[in-house]
Amino acid sequence: MSRNLILGLSAAVLTAGLAAPALADAGDTIKTIVDRGTLRCTGHNGSYLGFAEVDDAGKWTGFDIEFCKALATAILGSPESLQIIPVSWAQRFPALQSGDIDVIIKVTGWTMSRDTELGLQFSRPYFIGPTNILTRTELGAETAADLEGGVFCINAGTSIERIVADYMGARGIQYEALNFEKAEELRSALYGGRCDALAGFGPFLAATRFNAPNPDDFVIMDEVLALEPEAIATRQGDDNFVDVINWMVSGLLMAEENGITQANVDEIRANPPSASVERLLGVSPGMGDRLGLSNDWVYNVIKAVGNYGEIYERTVGQDSPYKLPRGKNHLWSDGGLLYSLVLD
Repeated sequence: MSRNLILGLSAAVLTAGLAAPALADAGDTIKTIVDRGTLRCTGHNGSYLGFAEVDDAGKWTGFDIEFCKALATAILGSPESLQIIPVSWAQRFPALQSGDIDVIIKVTGWTMSRDTELGLQFSRPYFIGPTNILTRTELGAETAADLEGGVFCINAGTSIERIVADYMGARGIQYEALNFEKAEELRSALYGGRCDALAGFGPFLAATRFNAPNPDDFVIMDEVLALEPEAIATRQGDDNFVDVINWMVSGLLMAEENGITQANVDEIRANPPSASVERLLGVSPGMGDRLGLSNDWVYNVIKAVGNYGEIYERTVGQDSPYKLPRGKNHLWSDGGLLYSLVLD
């Protein structure tokens, strides 16, 4: 057999392999969810403002809850096919390992110890957790440097102590730290005027501002001291489930990138502007076949919860009581760190 013929046959085999549809079977976790008819997702033991809130009637809302609804819709076709299981921060990992919940969507930082020692598998980050500064509006401060010599309220024994010390030290900014063991005492000191500023996890600051006697007395500065990637956690070993979650996050981001919203998704689906949007919305096959889902699952998700930006703004952003600046959670095209994966 000639060398050219061998090369030609090899190319034909490769081309056939690339052209063949890559169909997938649902993984064990998805089969369990489908057989049960509900997705079991994390809530909070009470309310974690902006992310998981429950009212007196037992209705759950929040950024994390919306992602639980999105995942339930992706797998089962409806956001109503969802059971929220209230768990504490300490309970979330044992609850996942025991099977009491299917997935952790609870602003959970992706760290090496959790990734390697707890038997967890993480999705791509769905929220970039910033450490910000909340300051008194009357000070007119726009950057940390404007708070030179000021008093910072800080939660004692937390990573925030180190983050603030490293950040301010590297920039030669002098400040006084006022440490508190309890969050209630910290908030009281801030509201009472004992502190000029409070450094902490951005959403915690947004809730602190919201609960102030007069929220307009405080402002969250755009400056970011540190970032923590928040990811969706699953049990180790079910790659298909992680694939579905990753493409769910990507689908929500791709929808925003393409201007697809809860309100216009039907119009765009009827006249898609590109082949990738056709696949995204299930007009042409591929988005579902390769994951073991229906091809229109992303369309169903957007119809149920909207795109990433819509979820952010109504739960923690400018359309919510908390007014948390989107910051690094903007799309890359708007100066943020979030982007969709390539849908080919």
